[in-house]
Amino acid sequence: MKIQDIREIKTPELIKQIEEEKKNMTDLKFAHQLKQLTNTSKLTMLKKDIAKMLTVLKERSLAEKKSVATNSKEGVKS
Repeated sequence: MKIQDIREIKTPELIKQIEEEKKNMTDLKFAHQLKQLTNTSKLTMLKKDIAKMLTVLKERSLAEKKSVATNSKEGVKS
């Protein structure tokens, strides 16, 4: 999944998708342990996708905090 595609997803949907991907990761890990997973690169790709989604969430939360801090400073100056 590309980072641009992830950024287009709304925050609540992104949180749900992260939870689903974490469940998929658990299933893939079990399949890998049981020698049922033939394409082990799926684990790496899924891990990277989850990291990208978490990064976008962190960026959004930091941007929100920054805008709140900026708005509160403007209120004090006025």
